[in-house]
Amino acid sequence: MTKTKLLVTTEKSPKPSRFYTEREREREGEREMLEGKGMVKETDMPEKMQSKALAAASQALDLFDVSDCVSLASHIKKEFDREYGSGWQCVVGSNFGCYFSHKQGTFIYFSLEKLNFLIFKGVAS
Repeated sequence: MTKTKLLVTTEKSPKPSRFYTEREREREGEREMLEGKGMVKETDMPEKMQSKALAAASQALDLFDVSDCVSLASHIKKEFDREYGSGWQCVVGSNFGCYFSHKQGTFIYFSLEKLNFLIFKGVAS
């Protein structure tokens, strides 16, 4: 179990300090190019699951209005429940804070089309 705390705002905030290896920088660049406007900010998911998260978010944005965050989150949650079993949670918006426990290897936080997406599989603390 991993505990994560996030604060998401529309204001620009300084990037957290993190040291990247050259290969990590290359992989980040590749991921951004492959996913278009999607940008993964934090994750512990396997890459295949990350791609599924970005694809599900993109599909949701095609189906629902960008201002309908509840429908967007519901669509993504249902896709992950169907693909990876029940227990997934999804938060979509541009300004939110959260503190949660998640199963290791199931957390992703990314932005796409001016929205922030948080997907994780919860666990009892």
